[in-house]
Amino acid sequence: MGNEGLVPRPKNKFLRVKCSSCGNEQVIFSAATTKVKCLVCNHELADTGASKIKLKTKVLENYG
Repeated sequence: MGNEGLVPRPKNKFLRVKCSSCGNEQVIFSAATTKVKCLVCNHELADTGASKIKLKTKVLENYG
């Protein structure tokens, strides 16, 4: 028997997203507790949800 399933995988991830306004790419956390804005143009990339964020832009890569 293997050890699969004994250590739970984290439910939250880091996401590399692209701003739809200026094209800036940045990494955000999937369980952020505040609104996430672009570091370049201040465009809102994600809003807060119950336990996860509500994305308003395109995800380029998923870490985790």
